[in-house]
Amino acid sequence: MKKKILVVDIGGSNVKLMISAEEKRRKFPSGPKLGPEETIKGIKEIAGDWEYDAVSVGFPAPVRNGVLVTDKPKHLGEGWLKFDFEKALGKPTKVVNDAALQALGSYTDGRMLFLGFGTGLGSALVWDGVVLSLELGDLPYADHEIIEVAVSDSALEKSGKKTWRKDAIFIVEQLKSSFIADHVVLGGGKAEWIEEDLQKGVELGPNPNVVRGDLQHWELAGAGPPAKGR
Repeated sequence: MKKKILVVDIGGSNVKLMISAEEKRRKFPSGPKLGPEETIKGIKEIAGDWEYDAVSVGFPAPVRNGVLVTDKPKHLGEGWLKFDFEKALGKPTKVVNDAALQALGSYTDGRMLFLGFGTGLGSALVWDGVVLSLELGDLPYADHEIIEVAVSDSALEKSGKKTWRKDAIFIVEQLKSSFIADHVVLGGGKAEWIEEDLQKGVELGPNPNVVRGDLQHWELAGAGPPAKGR
C-alpha cells in the first residue's frame, strides 16, 4: 500500500497543506512573525482530521541534509535553526527547500532551472537526476541591490507592474543563459504576470507540482544513489 504523505509548503504569505494521494488543499496565514511552534500548531489544527503516514516540509530557505541552517529566514519569524519537525509532528518527516521540491515535480529532461516568484525568489536546478537548491535571489542587481529586491512586493508597489515585469523578464533570460539551461520553469503567485512575455524555453509550472516533487523525493530517497536533493 502506497504511503499517504502530508505535504507542507511553507511560504511567506501562507502555509499550504496537501495530501499527496488526494485532491485536498488547506492553508493558514504565514508572515514575518511565524515561528516553528506556531507552524506546528497550525499544521495540527488544520490537518488534524487527515490521515497520513509521513510528512514532507518545503521550506523557503537553505536546508542541508534535511536540517534547517538558518534561524531567521527572510520572510518568516525566528527560531528555525535545526528545528526538529519529525519530533514535533510525530511522523517520519523530510525537510527540503521549497523551490527544490517544485523543481523536481516540474522536471522533464535536460538541464532545468526553476524560479519561484512568490514573496521572495525561490530557485533550484535539476540536472541528471540531481536537485540542487540555489539562492539566486541573493545575487547582485542594479543600484547595489540584489535580484530578490528587484522582484519583491515593495519593488512592485514602488515602480509599478510594467517595470516589475520588465525586470523579471530580464532576470529570467539572464539566469537561463548563465546556467546554460535547456528550459526554465516559473512558479509562484506572480509568475503568471509575465506569462504573455515568456520566451522560448520558458514555461509556467503549476503549484501542484510541489506534490509531484514530494512523491518523487520520497521515492528517490528510498531508491538510493540515482537522485538526491541538496
